[in-house]
Amino acid sequence: MGLSAVILAALLLAGCTIPAPGPSTTGTTTTPAEPVPSATAPAPVAPILVPDGTASDNLPLFTSVTAAVWATEERTAGRAYIDALVSAGFDKAAMQVTNDLSTVGNAAESILFSVRWGEECLVGQVGPATGEPATIVVPALAEGNCLVGSTRPIDW
Repeated sequence: MGLSAVILAALLLAGCTIPAPGPSTTGTTTTPAEPVPSATAPAPVAPILVPDGTASDNLPLFTSVTAAVWATEERTAGRAYIDALVSAGFDKAAMQVTNDLSTVGNAAESILFSVRWGEECLVGQVGPATGEPATIVVPALAEGNCLVGSTRPIDW
């Protein structure tokens, strides 16, 4: 066995490989390999109505609808929130909303709206006095309502 055969056998036994013959890279520039795209996180799933779920299960959808209306020019119109919640699948008969105007005709500093969900309520508050929209799940009141005080009829 020749010396080159012994070296080849020693390299193979050591787990080394001999590079395949190819063009010389001496004195040339090489282009870096293109980056392999990394696995991306799946796109977030839009919240959906969970009819058999709890109020907490449906808070993400309630919050999403509230934020979507807040981002429009109708952000201070209680009806816009009610209509959007109905479009999302919430029961209009289970809703309450406060007035858009004060007793002297000025725009309300904040508007409250709610959806009764079993023994709990999804409640949203928006308006100039609140800054960003706020949503929460709270227990229903003893008389079955969600909001305290005067609310307007949802008769549309």
